[in-house]
Amino acid sequence: MPKVVDDALAAEDRREPDEQPATDGPQEEQPVEQPTRVSGWRRFAAAFGYAVGALPRRITDAAVLAFALFTALYHAAFLIEARPSAIFGVWLVCCAVLAVCAVALAVLRAVRRRRAAVAPPPPEAGGEPERARWWWLAATGTGLLGIGAAVTAGVGGLVSWWVPTGLGLAAAVGAALLARHTWLARADAEEPVATPWQALYVLIISAGVAVSSLYMARNTPDDVFYVGKSVWVAERDTVPLRDFLFTENVAAPMSTQPPISSIEVFAGALGRFLGLHAADATWFVLLPALAVLAVLALWRLVHRWAPRRPVLAFTVAVVYLYFVVGSDAALGTFHLPRLYEGKGMFVSAVVPLMWVYLTDWFESRAKWKLFLVFALSVVATGLSSTSAIILPILVGAAGLAMLLVGRWGAALAAGAVALLYPVGAVVLSRLVLGSVAAVGGETQFFDAEGTYRRTLLVGTLGVIGGLALWFAPLLVRRRTPRLLAASAAVTMSVLFVPGVLEALADATGVSAVLWRVPWILALPGLIGILCTVGLPRLKWSSRLAGTVVAGALVFSFVQYGVPMWDKRSFVEVAPRPLWKLPQQRLEIVRWIEGLPRQPGLLLAPSTLMRTAPIVSSHLRVVMPRVGYLVEYDQNSDFVRDRRRLAAFADGTEIPPLPDLEASLGRLNVTTICVYWVNLEAKDALRKLGYEQYARRFAPGSVRCFRKWPLEEPDRKATASEKKRQGTNG
Repeated sequence: MPKVVDDALAAEDRREPDEQPATDGPQEEQPVEQPTRVSGWRRFAAAFGYAVGALPRRITDAAVLAFALFTALYHAAFLIEARPSAIFGVWLVCCAVLAVCAVALAVLRAVRRRRAAVAPPPPEAGGEPERARWWWLAATGTGLLGIGAAVTAGVGGLVSWWVPTGLGLAAAVGAALLARHTWLARADAEEPVATPWQALYVLIISAGVAVSSLYMARNTPDDVFYVGKSVWVAERDTVPLRDFLFTENVAAPMSTQPPISSIEVFAGALGRFLGLHAADATWFVLLPALAVLAVLALWRLVHRWAPRRPVLAFTVAVVYLYFVVGSDAALGTFHLPRLYEGKGMFVSAVVPLMWVYLTDWFESRAKWKLFLVFALSVVATGLSSTSAIILPILVGAAGLAMLLVGRWGAALAAGAVALLYPVGAVVLSRLVLGSVAAVGGETQFFDAEGTYRRTLLVGTLGVIGGLALWFAPLLVRRRTPRLLAASAAVTMSVLFVPGVLEALADATGVSAVLWRVPWILALPGLIGILCTVGLPRLKWSSRLAGTVVAGALVFSFVQYGVPMWDKRSFVEVAPRPLWKLPQQRLEIVRWIEGLPRQPGLLLAPSTLMRTAPIVSSHLRVVMPRVGYLVEYDQNSDFVRDRRRLAAFADGTEIPPLPDLEASLGRLNVTTICVYWVNLEAKDALRKLGYEQYARRFAPGSVRCFRKWPLEEPDRKATASEKKRQGTNG
């Protein structure tokens, strides 16, 4: 079984360097030579090494506090309708003041520690107590149940889903009972301290991940909302509290996207402050910073929970995120390609950090740790409304762990602090905006087996995901980490029982996002911890076993996974940093933006209209994304006109001319651009009195039309305008 503390993570030496050795006789009768004081260089080296080792912790904690502050300011600004630029300015000032206070407080504490008397070293956590034979038999049986559950769940439909569910639930309950026994039998263990070399390795990896984020692009349909909202904020310096895609902040907002998330507003305000386009600020400034934070958050979980070899476990977890993508629900899909979307940062950084903060709180009971839990819950609220669904399940699993050992007060305090802000924000927004539209919350649903296959995957990778769920709790560091991991496994196993997710969907009305419940597991970290398996009292054999397991895991990722840069992951690798959009579409939309246009809507092929709001919030289009029409009345002209015109511009359906003309008039469409091959659209427009006034040649041949006024002066002006656009009419 794994040791309590990794040999490489020895506790910090707390003895004062000038401490005198004890003597048997009176000191005046037995003089001793005055010990030489430790040199200032040695003191500096020790302090520097400690500071470097603490960098991942300090960086992530500072980022959590900073973004929690921005989110709180953003929500408070609703009361006074403050502009995003003003919110960002106040936030910068507050961050500067807090940074100065933090530095001053750190210096003061360092001086006090140096002047304080030497304190006795803390009691050792103690070695592993002797295990009774029943304990080893129970642990072996639990491990076999977990392996059986992982294999039967990963094979994908060859057995009834009740088989892996039953085996997994039994394994999770067994692991929780064993963790409870260990927790009650041992004293509190000391929090592990990262060495400077470990921290440097993690920082180098995080910097490499940040650089790679600039060269990989995954074009997702939701970018029109997330990045489009940032573009609106940057260009107009207002927060769109209502619909900003189909209308000019007039129609009701999507019920599934209340304006409580602050990440898009932060990106827009950042771009405005730096004088950059919001897309530049999002993809070239914010995304690399988020990548660093996500990697550091993963390291903190692995380092906190891994009983040994945390660097190896961390490396395996990072490899998993890069090589196991492909599926639209794989966790690698929500990492680098989509960190700028709040839900991507939520699952990649908030979930691992929440487990770390809860572990620290339950072990230390320090108020500062509890405050970090609260601050992280504010961050989760600012990232995604999904936090109001996933966070209660995560915190409920942690509370179950503490209830198992009688820590009622700690469980209630953590639950209240972690859920007060996100749940309160969602409830308040629902009271103001109304409930979630049924059609918006029930667009899709996956049962337990489908949810497992979407996130934990199938085949060899599905087996590995199952091992992380049902076997890894036996491997993590003892005491609180093992108790929390086992409780998370119990919670997830209950949710995987057939019928539970269905009941939860009926009770909450948010079935469309319940497939995300496996996010509570922090799966990449648990997969990395699989390589920390060890053999009792066989140090070198344990290292060999861990290395073999790590090699097998990496081989499986490479052999059976779809890497992030593969076309099947819908990710393109560019030779230089580019916007996360197909470049030809981007060039066409920029060309259209430069054309002389009358006020009104732009009609173009759907792919171009989905790109236009990212280029400019002033480039208003008929159909930003067809999926967002689901919450509107499908029988209204608002929806029918948009669907009819989008099909016309795409060339899939040419409606009768009277219907086409009526739709164009109701939506005030003043500019129409179609691809050159759409000859039917060209003929229909000319019959309606539209005239071609601009043409773009290959690649991406496009021609644009508008209806000219009947006055002769305007007709004469067409020749000069066409010449200026380089067209031949």
